[in-house]
Amino acid sequence: MQIPVVPDLRLRDLLRTAEAYGLDSPELAGAVALGAVALVASLWLLVRWIRRPMGVRFKRALAKRDEITVLMHPNPDPDAMACAIGVAHLASEVDTDAALQFPGQIRHQENRAFRAVLDLDLDKIEHVDDLAAEEVVLVDHNTPRGFEGAERLEPYAVVDHHPGNGTGERFTDQRTDYGSCATIVAEYLDDVGATPVAPDDEEEAEAAVDGLVVPPDVATGLLFGVQSDTKHLTNGCTEAEFEAAAYLYGGVDEDLLDRIANPQVSAEVLEVKSRAISGRDVRGSFAVSDVGRIDNVDTVPQAADELLRLEGVTAVVIYGRREDTVHLSGRSRDDRVHMGKALETVADDVPGASAGGHARMGGGQIPVDGAAYANGGDVAMWSQADLADDVFDALTGNV
Repeated sequence: MQIPVVPDLRLRDLLRTAEAYGLDSPELAGAVALGAVALVASLWLLVRWIRRPMGVRFKRALAKRDEITVLMHPNPDPDAMACAIGVAHLASEVDTDAALQFPGQIRHQENRAFRAVLDLDLDKIEHVDDLAAEEVVLVDHNTPRGFEGAERLEPYAVVDHHPGNGTGERFTDQRTDYGSCATIVAEYLDDVGATPVAPDDEEEAEAAVDGLVVPPDVATGLLFGVQSDTKHLTNGCTEAEFEAAAYLYGGVDEDLLDRIANPQVSAEVLEVKSRAISGRDVRGSFAVSDVGRIDNVDTVPQAADELLRLEGVTAVVIYGRREDTVHLSGRSRDDRVHMGKALETVADDVPGASAGGHARMGGGQIPVDGAAYANGGDVAMWSQADLADDVFDALTGNV
């Protein structure tokens, strides 16, 4: 972006210019000159603001509040949790207290390992009144959801890489081309001159660094957030992801990283993966599988990841029922299939359902009780048995 050059105008020159335009009155000419000075000053401040990195702007926005809530999306994953601890660390440097909160549950073994290994203090909420602070910073999503009263919340700031129309009252940074939100937060720390410090002799290293530091737990969390949302820097990456990884690398604790990345897997995860594979319905290069009743909804996306590895399959959708809701998860490596839009199409036919996501991955939920779907103008009770055909129609574009 071209930055306009603000001319160096002196008051004497402005007065002469005013007189040249026939403003003979000294008072009038002086008023015009002062107005011009104010305009030039405003332009100069605007140019300085445009040139200021996003991390510096965000830090200033945080500094204007004594306390904030850093709110993650429902059932937060490592990318969301990494962003939360990164924002909280930046807030602490400007003496702003930050509470880390989330709706839903943390169930996936990788997510639970992330929280446990890094010893994160995360608070679950169920109602808007449970928020620890009035000013809320949304990370890894741009519209509050998943708790009662979410629609009444007006975020103070939004930091996200997902599509959507949510904005922050004071600050919004939405980069839909980025592979992870943790990349953005890592850039913020780099923008303000923070230096990741190695886990060995951490106290000595911090003392030797002039300015803000990034401690090993924060650097490790952010790096894993980048890795988890890009399948270890192999899918959906931009140059920014690799730059963020290189920046964070010097402060990563390899032992913590290994423990987060390789948690134990529950028996249910393996069973659901097995049911997804054995019960798959393959039509062309697309596969759909109903895994039946599940206790842990995070087993569904893990089964989708596993089934996508099947030779000859380019797009998969897995679904399973927990209580009165069918949970869907889709993966695509097929340029013909935008998975988020495909699942959204399926959900559009079922009242009360919701779905969406990126081109390569998506998810959704369909309520079972009382749900109906429109078929040729007739409304009928929704049946899970019809879901496979609906999904295949959406994947093939036959909708």
